[in-house]
Amino acid sequence: MKILITGSAGFIGFSIAHDLLKVGHTILGYDSINNYYDVKLKLERNKILKKFKKYNFVKGELENYKKVNNTVINFKPEIILHLAAQAGVRYSLIAPKKYLSSNINGTFNIIEAARHANVKHLLIASSSSVYGLSKKKKFKEIDKVDDQISIYAATKKSTESIAHAYSSLWKIPITMLRFFTVYGPWGRPDMAYFKFTQSIINQRKIDVYNNGHMFRDFTYIDDVVKSITLLLNKLPNNKIKKKSKNDSISSVAPFRIVNIGNQNKVLLKDFISTIEKALNMEAKKNFLPIQKGDVKETLSDSSLLYKITKYKPKINYVEGINRFIKWYKDYYQK
Repeated sequence: MKILITGSAGFIGFSIAHDLLKVGHTILGYDSINNYYDVKLKLERNKILKKFKKYNFVKGELENYKKVNNTVINFKPEIILHLAAQAGVRYSLIAPKKYLSSNINGTFNIIEAARHANVKHLLIASSSSVYGLSKKKKFKEIDKVDDQISIYAATKKSTESIAHAYSSLWKIPITMLRFFTVYGPWGRPDMAYFKFTQSIINQRKIDVYNNGHMFRDFTYIDDVVKSITLLLNKLPNNKIKKKSKNDSISSVAPFRIVNIGNQNKVLLKDFISTIEKALNMEAKKNFLPIQKGDVKETLSDSSLLYKITKYKPKINYVEGINRFIKWYKDYYQK
């Protein structure tokens, strides 16, 4: 199968591309390799992918419609997996225009190119942050989501709306993937678990927001990769006669939203303790109030993912952190 993956030098993009290449798919990666975080890490990921004969790479920005469209026309993908974006809730407070440019304009360009290419399935990365200040104990795809509290979250919600409109107008099968705090080997250095590990090893203080009273649904990268792989051929079909009440399938478009989360709420303090135990080092903590744009809790209801794929994310955070730290030591202390 021919699959175009945007953000192929990024954390999730690299991880899914690597797995798909191992089983023989033809992958074209598209990435700007920007300097939002350590470019060396992105280049290393891309170098690993380039070892596969069925991998090719185009360096380009999402905002360059001509390049995006030409890339799609020339490659003729059956599936597009759009994972590239300007990431990070906190950075969106500092540089909001980058999020509007990359996440909204860039995603629009991918959707428009996909329309002209008649792709079989377009899958687009969204985020659990779109749930914002939801009061629900577990976030479901069918929940009303109008309370985003960061620019990042607002851009992700906007792309969901644009994608739905395009799906309705042009009958493009589109699946939106709402990821819940993805972590693991080859992860993003701007993420808390990565920064905690780095700071503890180097005996620097770690910033602990809301005094550690925050909960996250941490989802290990292998579970995310497996979920995406199984969803690639699960096209949303709004013509089904009997729709489950918890299915987010649109009534007017072949469009669906799917949560990808572990379904376990972990206290930030416990997560930090797990890192300390794995490193056999104690963190020096700088307790701070909650940051603007941050939500106190996230917890996924991923029952729709299971209904569609019969797969349930299963790697608990203790095992996941231990795997990450093993990779971290191998990579940075070699």
